[in-house]
Amino acid sequence: MSVGIRSGHLSHQLFERALAVIPGGVNSPVRAFRAVGGEPFFAQRADGCQIYDADGQSYIDYVCTWGPSILGHADPEVIAAVVDRARMGTSFGVPNPLEVDLAEMICAWVPGVDLVRMCSSGTEATMSCLRLARGFTGRDRILKFEGCYHGHSDALLVKAGSGALTLGQPDSAGVPAAVAALTMTVPFNDLPAVEAVMKDVGHEVAAVILEPIPANAGLILPEPGFLSGLRELATRHGAVLVFDEVMTGFRLGKAGAQGLLGVRPDLSAFGKVIGGGLPVGAFGGRHDIMSCLAPAGPVYQAGTLSGNPLAMAAGLAQLRALDTRDAFARLEMLGARLESGVRAILRDRSLPWQWLRTGSMFCLFFSENPVRNLADAKRSDTKRFARFFHALLGEGVYVPPSQFETCFLSLAHDETAIDRTLEAFDRALAVA
Repeated sequence: MSVGIRSGHLSHQLFERALAVIPGGVNSPVRAFRAVGGEPFFAQRADGCQIYDADGQSYIDYVCTWGPSILGHADPEVIAAVVDRARMGTSFGVPNPLEVDLAEMICAWVPGVDLVRMCSSGTEATMSCLRLARGFTGRDRILKFEGCYHGHSDALLVKAGSGALTLGQPDSAGVPAAVAALTMTVPFNDLPAVEAVMKDVGHEVAAVILEPIPANAGLILPEPGFLSGLRELATRHGAVLVFDEVMTGFRLGKAGAQGLLGVRPDLSAFGKVIGGGLPVGAFGGRHDIMSCLAPAGPVYQAGTLSGNPLAMAAGLAQLRALDTRDAFARLEMLGARLESGVRAILRDRSLPWQWLRTGSMFCLFFSENPVRNLADAKRSDTKRFARFFHALLGEGVYVPPSQFETCFLSLAHDETAIDRTLEAFDRALAVA
């Protein structure tokens, strides 16, 4: 049965109201459905792997709050932790025990993190990593990669991914040219391009920052030797290597992508999973670099809600659950089941396609050519993706409303949900 949004329904009415009081009707651009057409649905509640709109229609959800809901929506342990903590107060403005507990867990799980600082968003975490790298090295330049999205701070909205790319604006108005000039960009998976930049101006580069597995231009996998080559170049030229693991951290394993791929950065940015669905961010790394942060050192960073007890409680509950539910093996099994089914369906259809998956993250591109960087991703058939998206939505399956985003699995996506999704994929591809 089709479950798409129809004129006059509550989601449509809510969107009309939102357009009058919120720019574009949404509080984060990709939610507007501009890349696929139509109007967004408004979520009323979510449970397990299902999300329900304001009209009561349900969807199997592969957005998972853009990654944080790795246990599934409204996980009982996470909800209980938040409710219990909320009864004691929602914010204090002084240290609380839970931020120490979560910091200890992050340091224990990620070998490259000696010290960690909590903040309130992934944008804040990556922005702070750059300031810290500049303060530590005394240099100004930043090297990033095309299509890697690191939040909306000025220095990083240069050839970015995610919503900026979805709206056809990988750069942003309002970013001063002088700030953008300090950020250099090269294609992902192009080590010779990095070598050329570092040979020329490596002595001016404070940080090399990237998503080790880019997940904001669709999903792109690093080629063998690329990340280890970056590690060697950063070390040789005295630059700080920063991994943005806001997406991949604690989703691909206890040590994130860096643990999976065996390359240790100097600094890491985290978010999403460590907040259990509440606003959160964190950054951490080498002791000598992190010790430059105020009040221990001269690099200033602060936040009223940093280490918020509700977010810390939710994050601790979620990480502890991951540690006790054999989570990552289960997520890999679910991902492999989905992948096997999707590949079988695609082989039976005369469509150009590229399927990429790592653990519980996956993406389908409608493209004849392998996708190894942003330029490849932009050559995919976004009009076909839009048709596929709406056909899936009509089948009761919700994937990100943009070709340039990544899908996520949760532990709540059981075999029945996977099989229902494969049936929906088959029918949606028939009309894509």
